[in-house]
Amino acid sequence: MSLEKPYLNVPGTTLFDMDESRKGYWLNQFCMSLMKHDNRERFKADQRKYLDEWPMTEAQKQAVLDVDLNKAISLGGNIYFLAKLGATHGRSFQQMAGSMTGMSEDEYRNMMIGGGRSVEGNRVVGEDGDAQAHRQPQGAASQKAKN
Repeated sequence: MSLEKPYLNVPGTTLFDMDESRKGYWLNQFCMSLMKHDNRERFKADQRKYLDEWPMTEAQKQAVLDVDLNKAISLGGNIYFLAKLGATHGRSFQQMAGSMTGMSEDEYRNMMIGGGRSVEGNRVVGEDGDAQAHRQPQGAASQKAKN
């Protein structure tokens, strides 16, 4: 039984707690397997075949195939484990973080150099800040995709 979790009210944030760890155990173990060269090569040669060796949910496997990091996190993935997936695809952590917000790498870097997102409007779900769900993703790359 889960404890009360008042921290679930933080917009734009998934906190990796005990329940998320349980949910994403095999997804994260798969990602850790990518630390070994032979496993990376097997995965790149036939992603679906390699994924089917892991007792992950179909939704988790699809998130990996789509390289949809936001979805993977919602399914129990931890960004530090998922970084192995990004690296396997030749992406830097900065590129991965940008993709999660719909920003280009430059947009994301500039936002972070500028101090990141403001806490104004982003303290709890329901405010009107840029981290709220109705404003995600907010980058120009995402806006182009919507048009």
